[in-house]
Amino acid sequence: MEAGVLAEAAAMPWRRRASERTLAREGRIWTLWSIGVVVTFGAPTAALVAIEPLAAPAAAIFLAHGLAVLHIQAGRGARAVVPIGSERSAARRGDADPAAEEVALGLLGDLLGHEARELVTRTGLALQRGQLGTWLVGEEGALMVRPGGRRVDCWCVRVSESGELPAGDRVAHLLLALREDEEGFATVANFNFSGAPWRVRLRLPKLAQPALERARSIAGSTRSRPPAVASPPRRGSPPPSPRAAPSPRGRGEW
Repeated sequence: MEAGVLAEAAAMPWRRRASERTLAREGRIWTLWSIGVVVTFGAPTAALVAIEPLAAPAAAIFLAHGLAVLHIQAGRGARAVVPIGSERSAARRGDADPAAEEVALGLLGDLLGHEARELVTRTGLALQRGQLGTWLVGEEGALMVRPGGRRVDCWCVRVSESGELPAGDRVAHLLLALREDEEGFATVANFNFSGAPWRVRLRLPKLAQPALERARSIAGSTRSRPPAVASPPRRGSPPPSPRAAPSPRGRGEW
């Protein structure tokens, strides 16, 4: 197998390897889909009001249905990312050992620089700069702000057979995979949504919203990205992620 290529990505030859070109195409598809929803619900609404102004309340309900569809689409992408410390994260951990959680967060901090370490402590999302964009990694998913900061892509991905794995270890596994092979990571993960940052921000937990703003600031500062270099993990760092397994829920898995 070629060096620097995730085994999980190599084991999925039926998936086209992600690249700037494929992501741009996916973004255009999502834009066209959103425009289609607006036209489908907006044009009849305008025609109905033009024909009968008294029907405006019914037309408004019809238009609200279309807006709800767009809202649900963005929400699906935002929900794929589970920040450490969020309500969903706490519900998933249940009666997890607090000591193990603290150790895992410490090990995750060893993998991050000072800024990213402070950000993950405050928002629950680990920031990673890559060639495709600026990433925010959670327990079960990732966001990527495209260069320029005008579009956010959402992926659904999790660690396979994680069991009682602490939250910090879940994020560390995905972060290490992302650093090893960014395009492979985007290939294995399931693409959930692509759209304007404000649409995703509305559905993110308040805890994680500052992380998205910081990623947008970084992505907007330049349109080119240096290669992401993985710093060698310290002693005691989490091991490489296990191989991908088929997911009954359709999620990308490690």
